[in-house]
Amino acid sequence: MASQSQGIQQLLQAEKRAAEKVADARKRKARRLKQAKEEAQMEVEQYRREREQEFQSKQQAAMGSQGNLSAEVEQATWRQVQGMRSSQQRNRERVLAQLLGMVCDVRPRLHPNFRITA
Repeated sequence: MASQSQGIQQLLQAEKRAAEKVADARKRKARRLKQAKEEAQMEVEQYRREREQEFQSKQQAAMGSQGNLSAEVEQATWRQVQGMRSSQQRNRERVLAQLLGMVCDVRPRLHPNFRITA
């Protein structure tokens, strides 16, 4: 009976050790998967940075002349706005006088299409 109990104990201990080994193996596998995922993520980020840098360099090459063009358009627009402002300042009084004259000087007259029907 004692040897049977001792055999059961040995089996239980062996089963416990096997469960621990399986748990350790699962932990190692999880760590390897996590590490592989991190490495893959780093590779993806590196690839993305390289492609972004390549895109930026191509974009600069293609649009380099447009940067100057943009500045020229901005300058021309600013000159036009300044011209409009100065024109507005020069003609302001004349336009106001003309507008007030038209509004205040009312000459009543009949419309040419008006017909008197009696």
